[in-house]
Amino acid sequence: MQAQVVPLDRVAAIVDNDVVMASQVTERMAAVRDQLQQGGVQMPPEDVLREQVIDRLVLESIQLQMGERAGIRIDDASLNQTMQQLAARNGVTIEEFRAALERDGISYEQAREQIRREMIINRVRQRRVAERIQVSEQEIRNFLNSEAGRMQTAPEYRLAMIVLPVPEGASQDEVQSIGETAAEIYQELREGADFSSLAVSRSTDDTALEGGELGWRKTSEIPGPFASAIAPLDPGEVTEPLRSPVGFHILQVQDKRGASEQLVEEYSVRHILVKPSEIRSPEETAKLSQRLYERIQAGESFAKLARGFSEDPGSALNGGSLDWVMPETMVTEFREVMTSIEEGQVSRPFESQFGWHILQVEGKRSVDMTDDMRKQQAANLLQERKYDSELQTWLMEIRDEAYVEILI
Repeated sequence: MQAQVVPLDRVAAIVDNDVVMASQVTERMAAVRDQLQQGGVQMPPEDVLREQVIDRLVLESIQLQMGERAGIRIDDASLNQTMQQLAARNGVTIEEFRAALERDGISYEQAREQIRREMIINRVRQRRVAERIQVSEQEIRNFLNSEAGRMQTAPEYRLAMIVLPVPEGASQDEVQSIGETAAEIYQELREGADFSSLAVSRSTDDTALEGGELGWRKTSEIPGPFASAIAPLDPGEVTEPLRSPVGFHILQVQDKRGASEQLVEEYSVRHILVKPSEIRSPEETAKLSQRLYERIQAGESFAKLARGFSEDPGSALNGGSLDWVMPETMVTEFREVMTSIEEGQVSRPFESQFGWHILQVEGKRSVDMTDDMRKQQAANLLQERKYDSELQTWLMEIRDEAYVEILI
C-alpha cells in the first residue's frame, strides 16, 4: 500500500490494431543518434527527431500488420542465414558479430528481431509496390531506342591494348617502320606470345606496366573503328594493328558480356502453392504441403492435386503448369530448388515468401533470348526507376488510410 508507483512503459501511439510503445521510441532515437554521430551529421532538435522516429515506427507497424494479415512469416532458418550473411559482409564470424553488437549496447536478440521486422516489411513492399508498377511495351521500345537505352544494353568488353606511338611530324618512312614493328608484334601474338608480357616490354601507353589492361568498356565508350574491329572477336583474340592519329594499336578481347547471342536455360515447371491464412496457421500449411507431397509420391496425379489444392490462381486451373520459365524470373527459394532437381523429379515441400511449394520439372532447354533479354533488361531498369517514387506514394496512402493516434 505504501509502495511508490513507477511507470515502466507507456503507449506512444495507437496504430490500427497495434501500439507503438514509448520504449521503442527511446531505443530507436538512441540508435538514430549513434548513426548520425558516426556519419558526422548534425543532430536535429530533440522534438523533430522524436516526431520523425514516431512516424517511422507508425509506418513500420502498418506494414507489419499487413504482413501478418497476408500470412508472411520469417522462419528461424531464413533469419539465421540472413544474420550470417550480415556478419560475412562485415568480414567477421557470427560470434564476432554478436560481440560487436553487445559492445555497442545492442543485444543479439534485439538485432535479430529488428532484422526479422525489416525482412517482413521488404516482402510486403515487394508484393504491394511491385504490382502497382506498370511498364508498357511502348516505354520499353522508347528506352531501347534512346541513347541511354543503347548504352545500358550494349555489349561490354574487357580489353587490353598495346600502343606504338607515331611522333608528330614523323616522315613516311618512320610511320612505315613503326607499322612494320606493330605487324611483327601482331604476328608474335598470333603465334602464342603472351599479350601482357609484350605490353609491358613494347607498349608505350600508360597502362603498359599493367599488361595493357583497360578494364571493362561498353561499345559506346570505344572509338568506332576499334569497336568494329573487336566485335567479331572471341575472348583471347587480338585485332590486327589499327591506325589512329596517335599511332598504332593492337587490342585484345579478354572477356565479353551482353554479347549479341544470349543462350539461356528455361525450365518447364508445374507447382502447387498452399498459403497460410486466417483459418490455416503456418504449421498447418506446412503439414498440408507434406501430405500432398506424400500423395504424389504414392502415385496420385500432380496436375489433379494442383487443380484441387493449389492457391496460385495463375496456374491452378492448368494443373499447376507455369509453362517455360527462366530461373532469373523466380524468387530465390523457387529458383534454387528448380535448378537443382532432375527432369521428372518432384521436390520436397519448401517455403518462400508466397507460401509452401511443391514443384516438378518437366523439361529443360537452351534458347536464344537475345531480343527478349534486352527487353527484360530494359523493363527491369524502368521498374527500378519507378520503384522509389511509387513506394513513397504507397507509403503516404497506407498512412492516410490507417487509424493513428499519437499519445506523446
